[in-house]
This record gives sequence, C-alpha cells and structure tokens, in this order.
Amino acid sequence: MTHPRSTRAARTDGPQDDTPAHGDTAARDAQGAESAAARDAQAPEDANPLATTDTPSTPNTPSTHTTHTTQPTLDTALTSSPAGLRRHLTTHLDPAALAWLEHALDEAAAHPGIHGPISPWELRLAEAGRRCGAAYADAARVLILDAARAGTDALTRVYFQGTADERRAVLHALPHLVSGPGALPLVEDALRTNDTRLLTAAVGPYAARHLAPHDWRHAVLKCLFTGVPVDRVADLPRRARGDGELARMLGDYAAERTAAGRTVPEDLYRVLDLTESAGPAPGTDHPHGKES
Repeated sequence: MTHPRSTRAARTDGPQDDTPAHGDTAARDAQGAESAAARDAQAPEDANPLATTDTPSTPNTPSTHTTHTTQPTLDTALTSSPAGLRRHLTTHLDPAALAWLEHALDEAAAHPGIHGPISPWELRLAEAGRRCGAAYADAARVLILDAARAGTDALTRVYFQGTADERRAVLHALPHLVSGPGALPLVEDALRTNDTRLLTAAVGPYAARHLAPHDWRHAVLKCLFTGVPVDRVADLPRRARGDGELARMLGDYAAERTAAGRTVPEDLYRVLDLTESAGPAPGTDHPHGKES
C-alpha cells in the first residue's frame, strides 16, 4: 500500500510543539488518566544528590513538548539476560557498590518471594540508586528482582507501592520473570502515563510478546506523541509488518497534525514504511504471540 508523503515538507529541525489539537484522537488517548500527573511530578532518581556513578549519564536533548529526564547508560544492556547484566555490573561497579550488590543478591536468594508488609529485598530496591549510582540502579534492581524470584504478585506490589524508578525496574524485569500475559496490567498502567522513562520500559520485549494488537498500536502512537524514539519499541519491524490498521492510524495522526499546522514526527514515516513491508508475520495479531 502506498501512502502520500505530502506532509514531509512540514518537517523542521527545531523543537516540535506537541500540544494536542482539538479532536486529535491520539493526543487525547495519550493524556488519559489523572493519576499520571502525580507520577510525572515525582522527581527522578537521577536528581538524587546521593547517587554516584563512575560513568556519568548523558541527558537527552531538551524538548518543548515533553520532559526528557536523564537516561541510564544501561538502556541497551537491560534487554540482555540477568547473567549478562551481572557480568556488566561486575566490570563497571566500584568495589564498595559491587560488594553491596552481591550481599543484596544473596539476601534476595535466601528470602525469595513476599514476606509480610515488606520483604528484605524490597528494601534493597530502594537503596540501589544510592549504593550503585543512578546509571546502574535499574540493572541492579532487575538483578535483585530476579534473585528474589519475584512472581506476578510480588512485581505488582513493588510496581504500585514503589517509586517511578522501582516501577521502571519492574517493567524491565518482566521478560525474565513472567512467561505469560499475567503482568500486562503493569504495562498498560505505564502506557497511561506521560513519563518517557516508564513508557520506554513499557514498550520492551514483554509488551512485544504479549500486548494485544489494538493496545500495541496505541503504544506506538503514544511513543510518537511523547517523543520516545521508536527504536525503543521492541520487535517493531515484526509487529508493524503489513499492519494496515496501524498504517491507517498513523495516516490519521499525520493528517491531524498537518491540519493543525504542526510538524509530523520523522519517526512516524519510519513506522509507516515498516507497515508497507510485505505481508504480516505469522502470529502478529495474536495477543500473546512470542517474538520471532
């Protein structure tokens, strides 16, 4: 299917105004629940003056339409196995931080699961930023969750009772700890926020495997609306391949922005090109299809 690209001329290299237009369906969906505002107001862990790291984080380029906070340097490593994460931290943490992490992992392995109002390993999740530094806190938390063999119930408790940083770690840990779709409510909750770090974690491998087609398409639109690079959407080429409904939604969103005199995100055309690839992959429209 060929889609008109007349809106390409509207692109600019400057910041984009992403204030939703009246009637902009994707924008209205992106600004759903009121609870998102309270979450987004929470200060990021990277601003913690107690957090230290031997590798400074690199802030994202400022944007006028959404607040981008400092991304941990382990974004790409977080998609690897727990064993790979542990090897990475072993070679990057200073001796004191590594000793703390080893103790926390041993403690979690000795007392797995949920114990009373709060488990010992849950306390270590709160300490990870201060002990390991903001750049490595996500990876440390994923390892602690893995060592504690946290199931869906434990992950749900940590997610809804924890900070934004702890919620993000839970989302990163899902592919390693939950084999089925039982933790999808956590992903769906994260997709209702406008916190770009939570959104980035939410569109990882777990969502690629289990998110229903309708919800996955809206997740892609949410990334476009908030400025999360589509490169962060796990398994995007397979799930977008031959998806005519996604192509229609992208076209509508581009038309709404053009009619409002706004630029169309460059990433939209990248996803649109993927939808024009020949034929949908087998199982693409299965709500809980595995990655190919």
